[in-house]
Amino acid sequence: MRRIWSSLSQNPSICTSCLVTISQRRHASATAVAIAEDNSTPPQTTHIPPVSEAASPKTAYQLRAGVVLSRPPQITRDLTPFEKSFFLYQRRLNERLALPFTRYFYFKKDTPADVDWKRKIKTRLTPARDIGVYNPYSKEGWHDELLVGDRTSEVESQVEALLKDAEVEAVGDKDAQEQEQVGGGKKEAVERPMPRETEADRKGDVRSLDRKLARTLYLLVKDKTGRWCFPSDRLVGKEILHLAAERIIVQAGGINMNTWVVGNAPVGHYSRPFRTPVVDSAKGIEELGEKVFFMKARILAGQANLKENALELTDFQWLAKEEIEGIVTPEYWSDVKNMLATR
Repeated sequence: MRRIWSSLSQNPSICTSCLVTISQRRHASATAVAIAEDNSTPPQTTHIPPVSEAASPKTAYQLRAGVVLSRPPQITRDLTPFEKSFFLYQRRLNERLALPFTRYFYFKKDTPADVDWKRKIKTRLTPARDIGVYNPYSKEGWHDELLVGDRTSEVESQVEALLKDAEVEAVGDKDAQEQEQVGGGKKEAVERPMPRETEADRKGDVRSLDRKLARTLYLLVKDKTGRWCFPSDRLVGKEILHLAAERIIVQAGGINMNTWVVGNAPVGHYSRPFRTPVVDSAKGIEELGEKVFFMKARILAGQANLKENALELTDFQWLAKEEIEGIVTPEYWSDVKNMLATR
């Protein structure tokens, strides 16, 4: 480049302005010449040999289908203290705003039913039978707050009030005695409602479906390693999840359960790596862990029986959501907790 510049500067046919312009561009021209010289030599390539299959064996995860089998709530949930107080307030407010009760529309005058009605309303002061001793038409009718410790708003107290009101105690004439007596002079017994707490609740029987009637219960099983989990098994061939769930229910809990698998799409999944990879010699695959896809199912009748199960299960329990957290691993719980209903 220096030789070219010296020859150009000694040429009288090139004006001074052109020489200035060429001098400003000489650095770019030198770079272009250097690039051209580099491109003139062929690039050297490095040969990378292909990786053989023997050097990197095939790896995969074990695909499994799981079943979240549940029993839905059988009764309404328990009311909160605020709800109990609010509902009692609404019933007392309705008594204040309603029209006076027309007794003779329902009870004929001077009949045993009328006599029984007059006796009972003198005690409770209001036609309503489950709001305690309260007179909505008196000067103190607006003072309807309960004192501390008053159990009038409790469901058990209201049930007892309704049962007591259902008893017929009017006597005094032949018709009243005939109404009061049923078969051999015995009083007609008032049928009591079934309790919300069952015998299984009192005994703590976690295998029974007759416990926690206001909650959703889920079937948990213990596998041969002692781990608690939902029933699951490997997919067989090209088996779809819905059919696999139906098969797992029968193989795990027997044929005495009337169940229904909801839908064809899983409601969640769980992934767990193995401590040491497992080699499947039949498929030539090294399994790094398991991935379980859970299907939702409901039990309509029957009970689980592990006597002839084909999945090597040793025990089962019907548990509510918060009870499941205490027996499964933290990793398992973090993956399945959002699939479970709070109630």
